[in-house]
Amino acid sequence: MMATDENTPGASLIRIDPRDNVAIAPAFLRAGDTIALQGKPILVVNDVPFGHKVAVLDIAEGEAILKYGVAIGVASTPIQVGNRVGVHNMHSRRFQAEASRQDQLSVPDAAVAHPSTSEHQNVPQSMLLGYRRCDGRAGIRNHLLILSTVACANSVTERIAGEIPEAVAIAHSCGCPQVGADLQQTIRILDGHARHPNVGAVLLVGLGCESVPTHELTESLLADGFRAADIVIQECGGAAVSVRDGLHLAESLREQIVDLAPEPISFSDLVVATECGGSDAWSGITANPVIGAVCDLIVNAGGTALLSEVPEFIGAEHLLAARAASPDVAQALLDAVQRREADAAQYSIDFRGGQPTPGNIAGGLTTIEEKSMGAIAKGGSSTVREFIPYGVPPSCHGLVIMDTPGSDIHSVTGMIAGGAHLVLFSTGRGTPTGSPIAPVIKVASNSAVFSSLAADMDFDAGAVLESQSIESISKRLFELVTEVCRGRTTASERLGARDFAIETLGLRL
Repeated sequence: MMATDENTPGASLIRIDPRDNVAIAPAFLRAGDTIALQGKPILVVNDVPFGHKVAVLDIAEGEAILKYGVAIGVASTPIQVGNRVGVHNMHSRRFQAEASRQDQLSVPDAAVAHPSTSEHQNVPQSMLLGYRRCDGRAGIRNHLLILSTVACANSVTERIAGEIPEAVAIAHSCGCPQVGADLQQTIRILDGHARHPNVGAVLLVGLGCESVPTHELTESLLADGFRAADIVIQECGGAAVSVRDGLHLAESLREQIVDLAPEPISFSDLVVATECGGSDAWSGITANPVIGAVCDLIVNAGGTALLSEVPEFIGAEHLLAARAASPDVAQALLDAVQRREADAAQYSIDFRGGQPTPGNIAGGLTTIEEKSMGAIAKGGSSTVREFIPYGVPPSCHGLVIMDTPGSDIHSVTGMIAGGAHLVLFSTGRGTPTGSPIAPVIKVASNSAVFSSLAADMDFDAGAVLESQSIESISKRLFELVTEVCRGRTTASERLGARDFAIETLGLRL
């Protein structure tokens, strides 16, 4: 619950939790300004940008900085009331050499199923429409996908797709030379997109000497009842002939799906992914809690919500682990966080500078703990039912966590390979990122970004700062989700934003 001065609308600091010793600037504050916090005037000591933190209590050097009611770092110098709090006078506690990893990464005693706080909310019932596929899943789009199996085939792939208005292309930098787990992960991601319920038919385009087995992938798809074909450039006699022959195959596939009509589907058919991109201080206050409330509604209606970006759990992973359905799920989550940190340590990398990013810092975030507390809000309050590897479909309904990196495009690609139909994507700085086969709903954390990047945004969560409740705003976003599931296009679809990238594992030869 945010504490503000009700007697001075629009002119009060925003304190998220009564225990916090910092509050958020609701506008640019100049040195010498006086601003209220619950009726108490606070003299602003130095300029504070929109969304940045202001000390509301004196904070000693080494004392914890509290936001969301938890420690998000420690003061590196004494901080007096009214001073801006940021990278210049606080740092992450997580990366102190004396911090005990064992203490930070132990399974909580309370790692048992917890009922969702929203289980008794009324879930709006709106009809969804989808295309039932041969494996029983239903898609909310009916794409003809032209899928490159190796980077060397990208130009042919894009030329074929460019000749067919209804087709979408996936080009990428993978496929060869790859070995071991890295190769298997690439194959899994490509196969997940080829089999995705939003895809009505797929044409695979290979070169002929790549690591990814193009013909074997196609044969597996056909054996399982999917509409698929392939073309291999070296077998056709070159790029120009491959484009000609590929167009013939693609047109044949298009004819098989063009007249398919959507039918009613249920929320139990729906998998919704969540993502942060270009986060700011408002993301954890407005957009992410709104998305989290929508995820709770979807879960309560029988659907599945995916939470991702394991590096953005650091410092808050214990809160997710405490909501796990079992100790095994909690331990899998904690192990993944430790693995991501160990990978960075192996190369002597400090997360700072990458997490939070320079844009995050400019938007008011200072430490990974602060960013993580806001990021996990996308998961709502439901029980964490399962923890799954990158690009693997969930095996149950409910809230599921996928082991993805923090990079937006890599993360979204993994969740869509795992079957996500659409993505709820929060942003405080603004990003046009999209997907080739799944609609991405952009949720702005503040109204300024929503207005300035209107063509890239779909929903304004900044209304939370205008005293509108998260519950009422989340119901509006939930209705937008249902409209997108009935065919309404998103900004990223209209812009043709079709970003795709596969996470790399280990050595690339």
